[in-house]
Amino acid sequence: MTQDDDDLDSLVRKRIRALRVAQGWSLEELATRANVSQSTLSRIENGQRRLALDQLVTLARALDTSLDQLVETASDDVVSNPAIDRARGQMRWPIKAEPGMTVVRQRMTNPPPDQPARMRAHPGREWLVVLSGTAVLLLGNRRLRIETNQAAEFPTMLPHAIGAEGGPCEILGIFDRDARRGHQRGEDAGKVSP
Repeated sequence: MTQDDDDLDSLVRKRIRALRVAQGWSLEELATRANVSQSTLSRIENGQRRLALDQLVTLARALDTSLDQLVETASDDVVSNPAIDRARGQMRWPIKAEPGMTVVRQRMTNPPPDQPARMRAHPGREWLVVLSGTAVLLLGNRRLRIETNQAAEFPTMLPHAIGAEGGPCEILGIFDRDARRGHQRGEDAGKVSP
C-alpha cells in the first residue's frame, strides 16, 4: 500500500465513524442496519480490519450516503471566487458538489413590479435569505415581506418577483438548475430579474 492508499483508508474509516456518530447511532445500531457484526464494524472503524468493497457499499447505504461520497478525496479547490455581473448587481458561485446549483448574491434597490404580467413562472425551486434591508416577494397572489436574516423557499412554478422595500436590500439566493435557467431566459428577454 502506498501513502496515498493509507491516507484514503484512514479517511474512509473516519468518515464511517463520523457519519455514524452524526446520526446518533451506536456501533450496534449501524451494524444491524448494515447487516454486519458489531465487532466487524468496530474493527473497520479502528483500522484492524481490511476495507472490502462489498462492505463499503453496504455501509454507505446504511449511512444514507453514496460510495462516491464515502471515498472521495479532499479537493484542493475549496475556495472559489464569484463571477461578478456589475450591470445586475450580482455575484454568482456554482456549487461544485451539486452541478446545476448556483448561489447568487444580489443588491436590490427597486421595488417588485407593480404589474402582475411582469411576474414569472418557470420550473425549479429557489431559496433565498435577506442579508440586509427588507425584500418583498410577490408569490402568486401573496405579498410577503422578508426581513434581514429571514429566508424564503418556494417552487418557481408559482408566478413570482422580488424587490426591495424602504431602501436597498441584499439577498443571497440558491437556485436549482431549472430555476437558474428560468431566470437567465427572463434576463435575456429583458424581464425583471430576482
